[in-house]
Amino acid sequence: MAASTWYLAPGRPTRLLNHVVQALTRIGVSLWGSRVLSVRGRKSGEWRSTPVNVLTLDGERYLVSARGNTQWVRNLRAVGRGRLTVGRRVEPFEGVEVTDDAVRVAVLRSYLRRWGWEVGAFFGDVTADSPDDVLRRAATRHPVFRIVPGTDE
Repeated sequence: MAASTWYLAPGRPTRLLNHVVQALTRIGVSLWGSRVLSVRGRKSGEWRSTPVNVLTLDGERYLVSARGNTQWVRNLRAVGRGRLTVGRRVEPFEGVEVTDDAVRVAVLRSYLRRWGWEVGAFFGDVTADSPDDVLRRAATRHPVFRIVPGTDE
């Protein structure tokens, strides 16, 4: 699986909403399962943060990049670990990119079922009810990472 370079940059309204969601999540108000994802920059080494939705499926937890090859995706690929925060609870983790097509299809289907109303615009005509082959093609543009509990740096 080659990593896609597709990326949909957030516009100003999305950036403003992300700041609100991030602020609420930091004080302990998780909206629809939101967490603040923090990953060290692959070049700067500085912590970079953004709100994300954490999906639990079959006892495993996943991060999906609805906007494609984002900065957090590039950073997580480079450094391999990060932190998920809600309120005062900080969870260090390792991010393992999912390459198994069957798992990626199942994760995307579940992700769209849960948050399609929020992220559907980034998936075009792809929905939770799309056939597996359509979701498989979409998975090349939407990286999926399994969250593995880890230790802090």
